[in-house]
Amino acid sequence: MSTKYELDYLDQLESESIHIFREVAGQFERPALLFSGGKDSITLVHLALKAFKPGKFPFPLIHIDTGHNFPEVLQFRDKLAEQIGEKLIVRKVEDTIKRQGLKEAKGKFASRNALQTYTLLETIEEFELDCCIGGARRDEEKARAKERIFSVRDEFGGWDPKLQRPELWNLYNGKISKGENVRAFPISNWTELDIWNYIKRENIQLPSIYFTHNREVIHVQNQLLATNEFVVIEESDIITNENVRYRTVGDMTCTAAVASEAHSIDDIISEIMASKTSERGETRIDDRISEAAMEDRKKQGYF
Repeated sequence: MSTKYELDYLDQLESESIHIFREVAGQFERPALLFSGGKDSITLVHLALKAFKPGKFPFPLIHIDTGHNFPEVLQFRDKLAEQIGEKLIVRKVEDTIKRQGLKEAKGKFASRNALQTYTLLETIEEFELDCCIGGARRDEEKARAKERIFSVRDEFGGWDPKLQRPELWNLYNGKISKGENVRAFPISNWTELDIWNYIKRENIQLPSIYFTHNREVIHVQNQLLATNEFVVIEESDIITNENVRYRTVGDMTCTAAVASEAHSIDDIISEIMASKTSERGETRIDDRISEAAMEDRKKQGYF
């Protein structure tokens, strides 16, 4: 009697992502995996291991370091790269600011997020990269929702939402002209809940910052922002110690924590299922600059 082989939804997502990784390896000469040490890029590394091991990755890991990252995440980044034996390249926004004479944002929660674009473009030029693999997902933000899995960027790294290629039947067109490059997003079709269910199934290790811990925070605009050396503390600030965790990890100056008692992955999954706000919508101050903040940054070369 014949049996029908079926993949569950996580297997389907995993298979699609592995296929995209191998398409990148097959179509591009100098790709790189953008790796920050956050949960999405850690998941990408896990998928890349499945796609290419026991061989070496056909690309290096690259982190564009703003200098405002959470120490726990940077420690985990270095530990994982060493553990899997893959090359990690770190390029610092601080160096680009000095080299190009860039002007940093001012204010209470001044972020270097937008300045990452300059360092990324420098890095693409330095290593002559033709494809950068990123961990963006469509459920995160509306600009990311309409971006293709193979997103073609012009010679300045800019993205034109009106010039996107069809991607029918899982066919990806990576043909580019000289100077252009592609941003590839293997987990574009995953949701935050998919990521956490996959992390649970695969027993993927994460930085402790994703789980509930006690932290000193500033209460600002109904958000909890960690006190740190890069945030200007004022007398009027309300500062307390709270049990929090991070749904997404970016700069300390623009990423808020959420009040939480989630000490395990099951607890986190329960929280996400009950949440009515996306992770970026709930925690990213830099996305609130305008309705089109993310799209504007992408048009200028952002991830």
